[in-house]
Amino acid sequence: MNKANIKGKWALVTGASRGIGKQVCLGLAKHGCNVVLHSRDISHTSELAKELESHGVQTRQIAADLGNSEQVSKMVAELSTGPNIDIVYNNAAIMTQYCSDWLNVPSEDLRVSFEVNVTALMKICHAFIPGMVDRGWGRIINVTSGIADQPELIAYAVSKAAVDKFVLDSVGKLEGTGVLMNLLDPGWLRTDLGGPNAPNSVESVLPGALVPALIEDGTSGKLFRAQDYAGTEI
Repeated sequence: MNKANIKGKWALVTGASRGIGKQVCLGLAKHGCNVVLHSRDISHTSELAKELESHGVQTRQIAADLGNSEQVSKMVAELSTGPNIDIVYNNAAIMTQYCSDWLNVPSEDLRVSFEVNVTALMKICHAFIPGMVDRGWGRIINVTSGIADQPELIAYAVSKAAVDKFVLDSVGKLEGTGVLMNLLDPGWLRTDLGGPNAPNSVESVLPGALVPALIEDGTSGKLFRAQDYAGTEI
């Protein structure tokens, strides 16, 4: 793979304090990429910031509840005053409780799932795309899911399907701009969201999760599966 040089660029990673987000941050730092660490509370990313800075990169920490539209707007406004954001990993997401009565999914589960997993994600994308287009380079990676055949988790599943549709319908507008938007399926991992019985360790998300940030062949609108790259080097 012809890899992009992301040394010195800035990436925003939502949900950076643990799990997939933390692994992505560590991977980016090893490539010399500076990282904006998002979480709901800055204290959640303070130790990670120190670890990343030990790799010689810069960090910035920012807090926002992605279920709160005002906080999301405040976050993107605050980030617009700092270094340009070149890479966005929309990783943060919520999964509501398993609903065994799958014919009676609470409407609130759907509302909250879409607010965090879709609406906030779209707002973040729309905030940073114009600057990326102006500079002629950008990478947006929206984390999706391979979840299927589980109507008990339908609020989460349909929100991720909406993310897929958002990406597929948006990429045509970015053609020729140097801005690539793709989907990332990390696989079923042992995280707070994936649970202890998942078959893959969270560390196995690397190096695959970095592929859509490093590509230089113009690929956009593609689903990258991190587990396809497990145990390899890129």
